[in-house]
Amino acid sequence: MRPVPLHRFRPRLLDSLKGYSRQRFAADAGAGLTVGIVALPLAMAFAIASGVKPEAGLFTAIIAGFLISALGGSNVQIGGPAGAFIVIVYGIVERYGLANLLISTILAGVLLFVMGLLRLGALVRYVPVNIVIGFTNGIAVLIALSQVRDLLGLQIDKLPADFFSQLRAFGQALHTFNPYAFALGMLCFLGLFLWPRLFRRGHVLPGVQLPGRLTEASFFMAAARMPGQIVALVTLTTASTLLALPVETIGSRFGGIPQALPAFALPAFSWQTVQQLFIPTLTIALLGAVESLLCARVADSLGAAAFPRHDPNQELMAQGVANVVAPFFGGIPATGTIARTVTNLRAGAATPVAGMVHAATLLLVVLLAAPLALYVPLAVLAGILLFVAWNMGEWHEFARLRQFSFAYRTTLLGTFVLTVVFDLTVAVQVGLVLACVFFIWRMGTLFRAETSVPPSPPGVQVVHLYGALFFGAVGKVEDLAEHVPPGTRLMILEMHRLVSMDASGLDALVQLHGALQRRGVRLVLADMNEQPRSLVQRGGLAARLGPGGMADTLDAALRSAAEAAAGTSATVDVPPAAPVPAPRL
Repeated sequence: MRPVPLHRFRPRLLDSLKGYSRQRFAADAGAGLTVGIVALPLAMAFAIASGVKPEAGLFTAIIAGFLISALGGSNVQIGGPAGAFIVIVYGIVERYGLANLLISTILAGVLLFVMGLLRLGALVRYVPVNIVIGFTNGIAVLIALSQVRDLLGLQIDKLPADFFSQLRAFGQALHTFNPYAFALGMLCFLGLFLWPRLFRRGHVLPGVQLPGRLTEASFFMAAARMPGQIVALVTLTTASTLLALPVETIGSRFGGIPQALPAFALPAFSWQTVQQLFIPTLTIALLGAVESLLCARVADSLGAAAFPRHDPNQELMAQGVANVVAPFFGGIPATGTIARTVTNLRAGAATPVAGMVHAATLLLVVLLAAPLALYVPLAVLAGILLFVAWNMGEWHEFARLRQFSFAYRTTLLGTFVLTVVFDLTVAVQVGLVLACVFFIWRMGTLFRAETSVPPSPPGVQVVHLYGALFFGAVGKVEDLAEHVPPGTRLMILEMHRLVSMDASGLDALVQLHGALQRRGVRLVLADMNEQPRSLVQRGGLAARLGPGGMADTLDAALRSAAEAAAGTSATVDVPPAAPVPAPRL
């Protein structure tokens, strides 16, 4: 038995450091500093929305982000807490508690590492695009829904995890609506939406005088590179503090952020607990794998000429290590993040060093400026997450649904609705089942068995097979025996356009052969491709057909039929039925 080939653990960083220069470090450092500033409010917002303290998001971005960059298979991917995990993490915390979330994350990390080690990274690419769009849009809706409480300033002690319970809780708490929180959240969202558009054409607003030697071009470049999240966070936090607005802040809900990384701690572990966490572990691993590899593919498409394509197996192994280590320091699940990765790429990053600088930047912020987080209004973070949800969803795909098939529309909408109403695990499982069912149905409709027109020589029926003969199409072969014209003594199946066949297809041919024998009709298979020919020989049908039962071409089969007819006065001896050996597949 051949051993399973394992993937070699070799981080992309090792290759990137060959010939590394001071100029490249300057570019990576600048990009890492930029993306670190962008990641600061996102890390806190993702953690709060996930039902944990804001420092958990920061610790995840620092520790897991550093490990993903240092050990990963991509040049520019940035790892950390992701919006896609918000709904999953919140549900796990509500049902199983924070300690079990940490255990689930560690187990998912082990599973991710094993997937990469066994070279399963390429399999993630086989998840149908309509399922990815469906659960991505569904998660975006749930992220937006999870921010309604802080956006409206509603007084809800504990937000439920499921969709309908959340709607009920919002309705019951509408009388506590806070207009100041709503104003801050909407200003944040609108500001993030308009910020990159204010300088899109390279011109400042009319009537604005630029100071000193600052030109429109230089002002445009500086403003375009300024992260909108930081602008919104600083300006709105300052305004809220100076005006003493009655809104909830990080300090009022969580009491602040510690100015140091947490100490290493082992979560409570038992085998009974692990058995209960199978589904959460599988969900975290699956979603982390899909998100990280999709993110890496986006980065490859944007920077195709600057660096080599990512290594999916190495990326999964790095994600696994990061998710094993981070929970021991209070971290939550981490994966590749598209928004921060694109920011990193556009800021000039070319190697994983930029991602490591991004983690170091966040660490410095935690060590030096953590007390300032006390004043950040939760409504501002809600506005940032609303903007993340808006950008995360591929809403234009809903408008384009009419252009696609019924199967595509059903799978996408089914995955979307199930993600919103139930959870991601159910949605992906049902989506994959629907995709498989529709694929089988579609492949079954593509298979054809057509009789030659005009008719073949007297007493001979030629049937042409097209497509793939598999379990979803065998009925069309089984019906051939019921439609044999009177006087037929030979049926030739021309199989040049039959690309593949499975065991069910082989069994259908065996049954067809038996049914034809009982009618005194001989079966000949002609012009077979390599895979069907091999299966027919290994499965015993070739021996059952006897000499002349397999012809290299249709013409050769017709010539043999004519010669046999001439030599036997149009009589063909049909051998007696014999037991068919079990297929050896």
